[in-house]
Order: sequence, then structure tokens, then C-alpha cells
Amino acid sequence: MTTMTLSATTSSASSGVPQSSTQALRENVLRNLRKLFRNPLAVAGLAVILGLLLLAAFAPWIATHNPVAQDLSNTLKAPDATHWFGTDEYGRDIFSRLVYGSRITLYIIALVTVVVGPVGLAVGVVSGYFGGWIDTLFMRITDIFISFPGLVLALAFVAALGPGLDHAIIAIALTAWPPIARLARAETLSLRRADYIVAVQLQGASALRILVRHIVPMCLSSVVVRLTMNMASIILTAAGLGFLGLGAQPPVPEWGAMISAGRRYMLECWWLVAMPGAAIMMVSLAFNLFGDGLRDLLDPRSE
Repeated sequence: MTTMTLSATTSSASSGVPQSSTQALRENVLRNLRKLFRNPLAVAGLAVILGLLLLAAFAPWIATHNPVAQDLSNTLKAPDATHWFGTDEYGRDIFSRLVYGSRITLYIIALVTVVVGPVGLAVGVVSGYFGGWIDTLFMRITDIFISFPGLVLALAFVAALGPGLDHAIIAIALTAWPPIARLARAETLSLRRADYIVAVQLQGASALRILVRHIVPMCLSSVVVRLTMNMASIILTAAGLGFLGLGAQPPVPEWGAMISAGRRYMLECWWLVAMPGAAIMMVSLAFNLFGDGLRDLLDPRSE
């Protein structure tokens, strides 16, 4: 009887450990969500971002017309029930082009972030952890990139690579990693002398293990917040390259290129530039607001 009681107690205790861990994780997630939803601006930004994702995912069903099909009998039509945002100089529906343009915007953001995040994080943590000539070399290269305005440097890279969407993405990625590297370096400098890092070093852990298992996870939250807020500048840079004809090429419905094409008629047909301009403004503002809320959420010093 006593043995059965002890075994039942042991089994319940052992089964209670994962349950308590799962419950603690669930409570932590719920607490963070409640904290996020107490920030109405961050919620508004998140709503716009989710709307952009849905718009891109269901573009064929949301768009009312073919985004590249020309209809010269309906050129420069003002917004009405048939063409909600009007038509351009070739009779193409602007609403449909904006919907499909959301895919291009997300494509640029995703590829640039995938490249910039790991590169900037790796350069920053290696530079901050090892110091010495490695830190000097990496930081001087970073300073060279930062010394030029992002759009001007992107223009230089696109001029060397040639116009095109893929080349614009490469150019934006080459200009967007330095701030991430500087942030990761600053975080690493504050962590490399921490007691738990010194203890791991005394146990004989290699530099690679310390960086991967202890330094990088501590830097991730700051880097994620910075990447989220950088997405607004990525959108603006991509739109600037498209406006100058160095990004996506016609007839691709890229928002910056749409503004460039419509500027010739903007005084009489305001919707040609107002609609894509409003889309760029709303999405950029949404990423800024959501990144600001994410920073408050992931900041360990905030209550």
C-alpha cells in the first residue's frame, strides 16, 4: 500500500513538472499579449501589417482587375464604383495594382531582412566579443557604410549592378546591415564581462559555443526590434529606387514606380500618386508603431 502511494506521488510529481513549465510559458505569453494590447498604437500597426499579409496572400481574389492589363478606353478615370482607386494612363486599375504591389513590398522586406539580420548580428557579436584588431577592422568597415546616406549608397550599388528588382534588394541589403552590427556589438560589449560568461569561459567552453549559446540569444530581442523598425526604411528605400526607375521595372506594379509614372499627371489626376503614396505611408508607419511597441514589450527594464 505504501509502495503504491509513493509511486503515485512520484508519478504525479513527475507529471506536474512539464505541466507547471507549460503553464508558466502560457502565462508569460498571455502576459506579454496583454501588455502589447494595452498599447493601441502598436495594435494599430500590427493590424495594418496583418492586413498587408492577407492582402498579399489573397491578391488574386481581392483584386478586381488584371493589374497589368491595359484598357486604353478607360485611361485616367477618376475613382468610381468600377475602379475604386481610379485608373492610370494605360487604363490599368490602380486598386488592383496596389494589391499586387503588396506582394512585391513583402518580398523586398523578407529578403532584405533574411540577409541583413544574420550578417549584422554575426559581425556585431564577433567584433564585440574578440575586440582588438578584429573589432577595429569590422567597425571601420561599418563606419564606411554608415558614412554614406542609405539611399545614395543604394543608388551607387544599383548603378554598378544594373536596374532591376533583385539588384535593388541586394543594394538595400548591403546598406542596411551596419546599424544591426553596431547594435549587436554594443550588446556584446555589455555581456562579455558578465559573471556567467566568465564562468563558462573558466569551464573551458570555446568562443564559438559562448557566442552561439550565450551571447547571440541575449542580443536577439534588440536585433528583432531594430529589424522591425528598419522595415519602414527598407520600404522607403525600395520606393525611392522604384521612383528613380532603378528598382522594379514596368509593368511590375511596384508602389514607388507607380508614383514615378503618375507624377506627369498628378496635377489633374491626383489619385495616381495619392493612392500608392498613402500605401507607402501607412505601411511604413505601421512597422514603426509595431516596432516601438515590440521594443517596450521586450525591454527587460520596462514594467
